[in-house]
Amino acid sequence: MRRQEKNRSRVILGIDPGSIVCGYGIISAEQPSSLSNFSESRVATGRTYALNPAYVASGRIMLSSKQPLDARLREIYNGLSDIIKEYSPDEVAIEKVFFAKSIKAALTLGQARGAALVAAASCGIPIYEYSALEVKKAVVGYGRAEKHQVQGMVAMMLNLKVRLSADSSDALAIALCHTNTLRINK
Repeated sequence: MRRQEKNRSRVILGIDPGSIVCGYGIISAEQPSSLSNFSESRVATGRTYALNPAYVASGRIMLSSKQPLDARLREIYNGLSDIIKEYSPDEVAIEKVFFAKSIKAALTLGQARGAALVAAASCGIPIYEYSALEVKKAVVGYGRAEKHQVQGMVAMMLNLKVRLSADSSDALAIALCHTNTLRINK
């Protein structure tokens, strides 16, 4: 019997992709005992409720800007693959690329995001994508919220007493956005 069928919780991996720093955050969210399969229940009933999000882990995959891009992409893929093996997430939520300082930066960020997507897809994990605006709105209630406001709400929602890096906090916010989006069936 799979872990999720037994205790009815879902593990969600949030990813804040980057070509120098890739943040990740893992939360678990309970589902009501009347729903046996989180994803199938959304399709069947039109609603899914995730309750009591809880912090599991977070961190950053740090990459050297002196490394060639292909080596950094391999590290992102391998690092996230290891995290996926360790925590066995049920779903992955990742931030969409919406802004970059230049075309070159946008392309590089897109490639880093692609490495993260392939890591999840190669394990057969469902992937959900959210814009920064959607994440801020779901977590803070305001789509133009500042980074420190997002960090504060993530800490409050997950009852964290330690200060997280911006990348880890953003990744957790993406995971929380996913649970909130499912909760209100956007």
